[in-house]
Amino acid sequence: MGSVELLPVGRRVAYWRGRRKLSQQVFADRLGKSKSWVDKVERGVRALDKLSTLQEIARVLRIDTAALVGQDVAPVEVASRGDGVGRIRAALSRYEIPLGRPGGGPVVPVDRMLRDVGYAWTTFQHARYPQLVDLVPGLLTQAQRTHAEVPVAGRVPLVEAYRITASLLLKLGDAELAWLAVDRAMLVATGDRELVAVAAVQLGQVLRTLGRVREAKAVLLGAAYRIAPSVLDHGAPAELSLCGTLLVQAGLAAAQDGNGAGAGELLDEADGMAQRVGDGCDHHRTGFGPTAVDLARAAAAVEVGEARAAVVRHERAVARPGWRWLPAEHRAAHLLDAARAYLHAGDAGNAARLVTEVERTAPAEVTHRPVARDILAEIARDPRARPRSRSCGGSAAVLGHAGHDPTHDADAGPARQRGEAVLEDAGEQAGEGGGPTAERVE
Repeated sequence: MGSVELLPVGRRVAYWRGRRKLSQQVFADRLGKSKSWVDKVERGVRALDKLSTLQEIARVLRIDTAALVGQDVAPVEVASRGDGVGRIRAALSRYEIPLGRPGGGPVVPVDRMLRDVGYAWTTFQHARYPQLVDLVPGLLTQAQRTHAEVPVAGRVPLVEAYRITASLLLKLGDAELAWLAVDRAMLVATGDRELVAVAAVQLGQVLRTLGRVREAKAVLLGAAYRIAPSVLDHGAPAELSLCGTLLVQAGLAAAQDGNGAGAGELLDEADGMAQRVGDGCDHHRTGFGPTAVDLARAAAAVEVGEARAAVVRHERAVARPGWRWLPAEHRAAHLLDAARAYLHAGDAGNAARLVTEVERTAPAEVTHRPVARDILAEIARDPRARPRSRSCGGSAAVLGHAGHDPTHDADAGPARQRGEAVLEDAGEQAGEGGGPTAERVE
């Protein structure tokens, strides 16, 4: 294998095709491609520049995608994620406005900027992270210039632009850079209690991700009680949604700190507000309501090690009518939390089922979130996932980093083999952690 790892991708395809004793024509037929296409790939004339294509080739060859791209080469979507973070970092590193060199065309009016940040939030909530990566650098520059021209009215779009940036960076796995973005949001918001509370939602998420859970809880509670209505029944839905979201985040921070009782109290307090708001609202882009609080209870149970309780809470929450009204990003993120619960409860099969559901709901949650890749690796290492995987055959791309267990091949026809691809392309990714390697698929 050592010499194979030194070969270009096309030559690796040819090598593994030969090991599987497939002619170029048979291999092309299984891929749904032409023989000419296969020949050009193997000769290096045609580039393999899509992760989905690499995954499909790996599935047909019954190997891990890593066996094609090499351990030291990131798949296309991983590489593009790194490039995207670099572009956002560059945008956050510009200081033309404070240095008096704004440049670059007319200033975007405040009402247009509000529409632009609204579109960016919608893109985020649909989990279209690659598109958002392209939007964010320009959005930050425009929002900064608008704020410099109209300091008071321009605060809101600039704070929102930083919030979106922080939320996206958390998804992409760069919490430190997200902290920079949300810190700037807090500075811009200073003096406006509502804007500070809005920015504190992302600040709490960032601090929790960095493991600074007690600081997160303190910030979140400080912001929540600063805007809490003196009489709950008199609170406006937007006010209750913001305060309740801060309490939810504080409850999750308490759970991460091992304080299950404290988490329960904070989530109960949030639920009182949620009952007054109801489901189907999205004030301040929070998705806050009774269903969101129930999902947070499940996530908190995972954090304190109560996996079976988390599973029960998850199953009840997703049966609520309000589940369908949550944004795709919110639903997919919760399903990953629930997959962790199933794994901790020893049910890798249902964890795999939820990952396939995430892939259908919001594919970028799987392809762009490091936490999803960790879950996939754990599923791939667990043989108990395989029986469930056979009923999930339509989502081979979800676990394209997996390998293969050939013990099912002898009695299986081509159609069944395709249907078993979700998790039966077993353990090459797991092989990096000491599990099966590409050689074992033979």
